[in-house]
Amino acid sequence: MGGLIGIVVIFAMVFGGYILAGGKMAIILHSLPFEMMIILGAAVGAFLIANEFSAVKHTLKDMGKVFKGAKWKQQDYQDLLVLLFALIRISRDSPVELEAHIEDPDSSAVFSKYPKIQGDKAAVALICDTLRSASMNYDDPHQVEDVLEKRMEERYQHAQHSSHALQVMADGLPALGIVAAVLGIIKTMASIDKPPAVLGGMIGGALVGTFLGVFLAYGLVGPFSTKVEAVVAEDNHFYNLIREVLVANLHNHAPNICVEVGRQNTPGAKRPSFNDLEAALKEAKAAA
Repeated sequence: MGGLIGIVVIFAMVFGGYILAGGKMAIILHSLPFEMMIILGAAVGAFLIANEFSAVKHTLKDMGKVFKGAKWKQQDYQDLLVLLFALIRISRDSPVELEAHIEDPDSSAVFSKYPKIQGDKAAVALICDTLRSASMNYDDPHQVEDVLEKRMEERYQHAQHSSHALQVMADGLPALGIVAAVLGIIKTMASIDKPPAVLGGMIGGALVGTFLGVFLAYGLVGPFSTKVEAVVAEDNHFYNLIREVLVANLHNHAPNICVEVGRQNTPGAKRPSFNDLEAALKEAKAAA
């Protein structure tokens, strides 16, 4: 909702101020289709050249985060801690039983209690692979921890690609606006014999290109990039929480200590209270 409100405010303030200052929308509306075709067409073409098709799809999907916000809510963090607690207890009590859960998480009775987490392939793979590695009796748990750290870094860098791609587009839009303006000036110079009133309109139309390039860069695409980056960073805390809990498990801390480490490392706005988490753990134990 905040993203939509922001877009409305931008358009209302920019064009509202222009109109209140005595500006005429007719010249902008007349030039808009042609200038947009030049600027956005060139920007999209450059974007396609610079990115693989999978990255293009990823970026288009991530643009929805501007309006949806972070995927993981406070309840999801609590559910994750309860899920990890259950899996760690099983790993301590019955490693053979754990194998069934981590080898086929889609059919796992433990994972199925939390369908939102179960539906996230990255989270499930991270949990299962780390628990599987822990069961291999590595001589040094730091080996698993190092592998986990590198995997988390690679996942985060991949997730940030959309914001980087959008920022590159934003950086190029003002220059593409100048390209459109120069083409407009060339067109105007070809009609230099026209009356001043006509030439003024043509020059004004050419300057619309410069305006659009700057407006799209700093009013829309740039903020989209910043918002996507912020949402990705916020959602990354969820995966960091998996790492913190499972690293604590690698060092053979008690299950309740492992989840408390995770709770303490949860961002403040999403962190469940100690009492709420204790109640959820007791409920999960009773249902087991």
